[in-house]
Amino acid sequence: MFGLGIQELVVILVIVVLLFGARRLPELGSGLGKAIRGFKDSLSGKDTIDVTPKKEKRDEKHSGEGKA
Repeated sequence: MFGLGIQELVVILVIVVLLFGARRLPELGSGLGKAIRGFKDSLSGKDTIDVTPKKEKRDEKHSGEGKA
């Protein structure tokens, strides 16, 4: 895994805990997971929100202006 051993991973984990604190680690992990999931969804073309406008069908009784 990128040439990192157990010792390097432990040092990185200790630095992260010192920078962010133990209480914020779950929040950071959750945010990172959501970001990765969103990135994967965007690559696969899966849209979460469909923003295309829908065509409205006009009622002929009301749209027949000027017709006898």
